[in-house]
Amino acid sequence: MIEFVNVEKTYANNVKALQNINVKIERGEFVAIIGLSGAGKSTLIRCINRMHDITSGQLIVDGVEVSSLKGSEIRKFRKRIGMIFQSFNLVTRTSVLKNVLVSLVPELPLWRKVTGVFSKEHKIKALGALDQVGILDKAYVRVDQLSGGQQQRVALARTLAQNPDIILADEPIASLDPVTARQVMDDFKRINQELEISVLMNIHHVEIALEYAERIIGVREGQIVFDGKTEEVTQEVLDYIYKGQVEAENKGTDEGEKVHV
Repeated sequence: MIEFVNVEKTYANNVKALQNINVKIERGEFVAIIGLSGAGKSTLIRCINRMHDITSGQLIVDGVEVSSLKGSEIRKFRKRIGMIFQSFNLVTRTSVLKNVLVSLVPELPLWRKVTGVFSKEHKIKALGALDQVGILDKAYVRVDQLSGGQQQRVALARTLAQNPDIILADEPIASLDPVTARQVMDDFKRINQELEISVLMNIHHVEIALEYAERIIGVREGQIVFDGKTEEVTQEVLDYIYKGQVEAENKGTDEGEKVHV
């Protein structure tokens, strides 16, 4: 479903963010991308929905060469791909329901979105998405009254309302406490399994990646240095991905302490 063929990405300052990326991801996979900060993890997933353009090679999603898309084709293509950010990207001064509804009708002018001029069909769809992530009871609550975990679930519901084929998640649990992080990860896993939506997640929490993902891609200095099943990840593999160190995952953990699996 997603295929990188000899993909490279070089920024304007001649920094090579991605080098010789060759990887294929099938429909319904749950893939965690791990590696040090600056290794190229975010760039890798953001190329999939054209947030970043590749410099060379081919990036093919469901038979479509992504770099060939233009204008309205890009907007139509992005509707099939949900994007979850660490910062949630929500309008905090309005209700949970309105935040989900906004994703359904991007063609409407801003004033219609803000004033809540949405069809009954749209509202039912948005409420259904909130129910899928367990926060239907928060539909009419202002976003700024929610916890961080609840806000991330709103962001996930907003993505689900698009009926995406793929969900890209860029550090979705980085700002959450360990208990809340696992609750959000449970949502991702359930959605992946029940709806057969492909999930590609850039994540620093190695132990959680190994617990939830079925496949691990290790990125180091813009190159894929490991690609395999979760059960194939050994301490030696982690040392190779992280050059002998893994970033601290929990409060009180010394920076650089190794994660034992």
